[in-house]
Amino acid sequence: MNELNMITVIILCLAFTAGLVFGAFYFITLWRTVKRLSETAHPVRLMLGSFVVRMVVVLTGFYFVMSGNWERLAMALMGFILMKVILTRHFGISKAI
Repeated sequence: MNELNMITVIILCLAFTAGLVFGAFYFITLWRTVKRLSETAHPVRLMLGSFVVRMVVVLTGFYFVMSGNWERLAMALMGFILMKVILTRHFGISKAI
């Protein structure tokens, strides 16, 4: 591989890793929010507030990772989806009961 291709591979790996981090943030925060719903006096406010914060953080992160290249966005989305699968298996329905 020449130097340019190696740099591209490294950048795409970093975008994938960023997607994993964004996915972990999004889904762990969602999990904690859902667990707190029964304890709060204002569940709608909690859900909407959590949703807005999660979306702002993740979409801003995707925007900066993408930096105008759809390939970086695709890799970050793949990392995000992989983290969803990992956390769904970790926090699955059998452990919630």
